Amino acid sequence: MILEKAKEVLEEYGLCNHCLGRLFAKLGTGSNEERGKAIRLVLEMETGLNFEEPDECDLCGGVFRKIPEFVDLCIEAVKDYEFETFRIGSRFPQEIIEKEREIWTKFKIETGEPINREFNRELGKAFAVKTGKKPSTNPDLVIVVEPFSKKVELQVNPIYVAGRYRKLVRGIPQTPAPGFKESVATIICRAFRKHFNGKCVFKGAGREDVDVRMLGRGRPFVVEIKRPKKRKIDLEDVEREINSSRKVEVLDLRLITPREAEEILTRRHRKLYEALVYVKDGVSREEVEKVVRELTGAEIRQRTPRRVLNSRADLVRVRKVYKAEGELIDDKHFKLRLLTDGGLYIKELISGDKGRTTPSVSEILGKEAWCELLDVLEVLEDDADVEGDS
Repeated sequence: MILEKAKEVLEEYGLCNHCLGRLFAKLGTGSNEERGKAIRLVLEMETGLNFEEPDECDLCGGVFRKIPEFVDLCIEAVKDYEFETFRIGSRFPQEIIEKEREIWTKFKIETGEPINREFNRELGKAFAVKTGKKPSTNPDLVIVVEPFSKKVELQVNPIYVAGRYRKLVRGIPQTPAPGFKESVATIICRAFRKHFNGKCVFKGAGREDVDVRMLGRGRPFVVEIKRPKKRKIDLEDVEREINSSRKVEVLDLRLITPREAEEILTRRHRKLYEALVYVKDGVSREEVEKVVRELTGAEIRQRTPRRVLNSRADLVRVRKVYKAEGELIDDKHFKLRLLTDGGLYIKELISGDKGRTTPSVSEILGKEAWCELLDVLEVLEDDADVEGDS
């Protein structure tokens, strides 16, 4: 059957050994070129006819003979990038793809392999031999070759790094904002951009207000470095450079996968806060104890605070306070430490936000109270929502 079909095809098309062997790729092992050579040889021996390989293939135009040239083009394209793994892709003209399908249909070929698949494999093997790099299904780089235009396009896969950040000073937003020269994101990304030589995108697991410090072990975050030219980076060097700002510190930096990045950013957290509460009409030790007693274990119904209505949907969220501790400072101030679900706005928990949060410290005291200072002491993993939390 093979010889009969091969004879019919070669009587109409001058195919190279690659394209001839590829018609029967599913019928055996070995390369398509070797298969094509063997078929041609046996066919000539059995028929006595000359089926010599043509100088230029009617299907591929001789692209397989140019593999060494394409290897050099690929090496030139990747010269500025550090990488260990790669994958080859290709774009063949539509007329070549259609011509191959026409041959399969006309001669009822059901054992063929698409031309681009063989080209990618053969170019990949040659590129690996010459560069010492490894082919991979999850590579650092994807090299896309257009064999007929000789164009080479690079798809540089991003690098993901996870860690935790501590914001040691007030007055810095998490991400760039009008009126602020820098942010947590710009301080962190400045170092990543420099070391990896790529574009840095910062994403935090929740956020704190400009005037809120993030202390303890810090808040989880992920940076995505797009089109990095450098990959062999000592993350301790990046950590030291960020920490030298004395405004933001990072710890536990590590390389992660895209799936791990998504898990970190969608994971639920409880938060431990410390607030300095001001009560204009004065507060007593007994009143502080009452606040602690009534907030511990309380379910808080909180309508979206007015200050964030421009960026949050106006709806009621139910969040829990797991634990509360209080300490009287003077006749108008007390410290309030709270362990809560993520997504609970603490400033509004204290002020009541004109009744939009209930219960609140103001409601419990029966007099106005508001937050003068707020710190996030810890971000703890659990099953609470990740959302705005200041």
